Amino acid sequence: MPQSKLFRFGYGILLIFLIIWVGTKIDFLFQPVVALVQTLFFPFLLGGVLYYLFRPVVHFLYARKVPKTLSILLIYLVAIGLLTFVIYLIGPILQKQVNSLIENMPALINTIREKVIELQNSHWVSRFQESHQLNLEKISNKITAYLSTGVSIISTNILNFISIITNVVMIFVTVPFILYYMLKEGEKAPQMVLRLLPRSQQTNGKQILADLDRALSSYIQGQIFVSFCVGVMLYIGYLIIGIDYSLILAIVAMFTNVIPFLGPIIAITPAIIVAIIDSPFMIVKVLIVMVIAQQIEGNLISPQVMGKQLNIHPLTIISILLVAGSIGGVLGLILAVPVYAVLKVVVLHTYRLWKLRKEQNIEQKIMH
Repeated sequence: MPQSKLFRFGYGILLIFLIIWVGTKIDFLFQPVVALVQTLFFPFLLGGVLYYLFRPVVHFLYARKVPKTLSILLIYLVAIGLLTFVIYLIGPILQKQVNSLIENMPALINTIREKVIELQNSHWVSRFQESHQLNLEKISNKITAYLSTGVSIISTNILNFISIITNVVMIFVTVPFILYYMLKEGEKAPQMVLRLLPRSQQTNGKQILADLDRALSSYIQGQIFVSFCVGVMLYIGYLIIGIDYSLILAIVAMFTNVIPFLGPIIAITPAIIVAIIDSPFMIVKVLIVMVIAQQIEGNLISPQVMGKQLNIHPLTIISILLVAGSIGGVLGLILAVPVYAVLKVVVLHTYRLWKLRKEQNIEQKIMH
């Protein structure tokens, strides 16, 4: 049996696949592990995001002789105060718009269908249909059916909705405790990882962990700040043009903006739908607001906040998002870029260490 490094690497890959295959055959043993991971994933994910967001504040206060525990409690008090102020400020407006959207949903669906049929009856679209054999009425009926089905599913599956709300509440209850220990003892995690490495490799391991921490920190902090700025700009713009459900549309845009490149496209879709119901001129105004907001974000905010920290080519990001979206859906789109950044750091450092070790072996052979 060959014993070269390439074959040993192949044996290792085959062994991993064999373990995975055996695991699929005895899934009852791994079911508790899968359930545990699914239960803890979102609380720790949200806790990790908040950890990178609040850690600079803890370090700032700790450098001024404020104990970590007191610093974390002060952050919690300020965060609760800001959250209460935001809810007091926008809560009534958001509640009014959500109630209006729920009440008008059937009428909105019918209006969309009428707009599509009206578009179908126009002269230019009729000529296009004749040449391309396109039936917009069938498309509008399918869209209406999908929307109606979605509304009925939401209204009938009350138990599932309550279960989702319960899970969300549990996440928000557990996250503060997870975040507390992350902020208090998060610095100990790299030391625990370094202890698993040989002493000769701890310096390189420390450099890798520092680069990983820097990449994640810059991406998360920058992306949250940029998304918040985009949401505020769009809300102001939507208020100026007078589109309905302006706060809901701005909040949707703020959350979807965390997805690179595809986020603005996803964000503008509901705004365009609402604008179609209003008037054709409203569509133009929505596009103008979106273009202005994206130009300010792309040319002024992102270069100052994000910079070139990740150093990833846009074409690479688009390719990653396409693959991650098909595999993991929305969650895959959100996690794709930071996961790639982490893997990139690990691969680059591994290649650098391998190349350095190879050069050292060559030098030793020449000396002997």
